[in-house]
Amino acid sequence: MTLSQGAEMETFYAHTPVLADETMDFLCTDTHGVYVDATLGGGGHTARLLDRCSADAKVYGVDQDEEALNAACARLDHDPRFRPVRGNFEFLETLLPSELHGTISGFLFDFGVSTHQIREPERGFSFMHEGPLDMRMSALTGKTAEEIVNLGSYEYLRDLLYQKGEERKSREIARSIVASRPLRSTGDLRKAIEAVVKGPHTIKSVARVFQAIRIEVNRELEVIEHALEQSLRLLKTGGRIVAISYHSLEDRLVKNFFKSGNFQGTVEKDFYGHPMTPFRLLTKKPVVAGDQERSLNPASRSAKLRAAEKIVEGGI
Repeated sequence: MTLSQGAEMETFYAHTPVLADETMDFLCTDTHGVYVDATLGGGGHTARLLDRCSADAKVYGVDQDEEALNAACARLDHDPRFRPVRGNFEFLETLLPSELHGTISGFLFDFGVSTHQIREPERGFSFMHEGPLDMRMSALTGKTAEEIVNLGSYEYLRDLLYQKGEERKSREIARSIVASRPLRSTGDLRKAIEAVVKGPHTIKSVARVFQAIRIEVNRELEVIEHALEQSLRLLKTGGRIVAISYHSLEDRLVKNFFKSGNFQGTVEKDFYGHPMTPFRLLTKKPVVAGDQERSLNPASRSAKLRAAEKIVEGGI
């Protein structure tokens, strides 16, 4: 998600939108259509989409982060086709006008944390900067990272780090977190991890732990499931969803949903044994960034893009 300068805000950090050309090629099939960038950020992908659309198109940009939304508006408000919407994309059916339901040409999801969230220490997302243990993507979110690490039981933390961080040393790290309480800052959490994880792979364990806690704070996987289900209902037949994921848990949800219409990846069959699925897959394998983009834009290195088109067969 690209971020720009907001006139009355803290500094935002420039960041090139990931897989921008590939995203537009899959997404923009009707230049007169209605599109939704459900992860607006600073508006990088939306700006590219507006460049491809006709004068009568509409592009709704959704973001729960007020600073990001303000930055996008500062960049795009001059364009009458752009409609900013503040809210969590978990509630797309509520956030978008009812007259749009079933008429939308395409949805874009660029999952993960935006550049300014990572680089602002007070948000608590980065283990590279000292900051409070917050990790909320919006002030509207209730639970903070500090509450999770200080109030969660050993068993809860162990399972969280293993399931949502895919961290092999989840047991040792969970014990260290409990023994190090109270933890008040990102530095405190990193020290608790580094107390038991040594060697060249330490930084990867730190990243996985921070990822797991961030996912838990923001209910990211649950939110993604709800958003994908709603986007399917909101799409018109022939409309498309493009989703960019940055770790295996996100990508697995997208892959299974595009394959089968559910998150288990189980394709149901009709009475005659024909597969029933609401989508036509446009990407049998995820699209990844080329060498040039990977070298110029570090955020693209772990990105995986999948796309699918809504079909009549299989219903909603």
